[in-house]
Amino acid sequence: MPSNRVKLKHNISVLFTQEQLQQRIARLAQQISQDYQGKELVVIGVLKGAFVFMADLVRQIDLPLRCDFLRVSSYNSQGKSGALRLEFDMTQPIENQEVLLVEDVLDTGKSLGFLIDHLKTKRPKSLNICCLLDKNLKPDISAQIRYLGFHVPQKYLVGYGLDLDGYYRELPYVGNVEEIENG
Repeated sequence: MPSNRVKLKHNISVLFTQEQLQQRIARLAQQISQDYQGKELVVIGVLKGAFVFMADLVRQIDLPLRCDFLRVSSYNSQGKSGALRLEFDMTQPIENQEVLLVEDVLDTGKSLGFLIDHLKTKRPKSLNICCLLDKNLKPDISAQIRYLGFHVPQKYLVGYGLDLDGYYRELPYVGNVEEIENG
């Protein structure tokens, strides 16, 4: 199912098809709608990877809701991993609000742990996590995910918002990069 619009720079095998993603998101949205029935929700997406997932999710949640975003980075100007820092914070207050943090993939857990701590300082009424993909590398953080799309292997994943050097976010499926093509 790799894109036939443009030649991909890497070999990518499909892990979850567009149909599988949409079916799982519909079930997640239904559960979220039931759990927050009669309440308003603030849905906060983690940029950049969660934007596609969040867009599809919020369109299916049957509740009054507001959307906001934040972005965290652990890379310095030389592209090396360093201390986590908040690059973009929410624009709306969340004090005493029902908050759902939407993340694309739980890998090392560092970013998600950082964001949970950050959001708690803003005193939401409740804070729950919805994550599309969990590599299950950090069971203590994984246990905090209330709404989970899929458990995934410990491979480099792209598509459906996830990228490799900025590429492949537009793919309608989630795949793993198998190998880098030469030439």
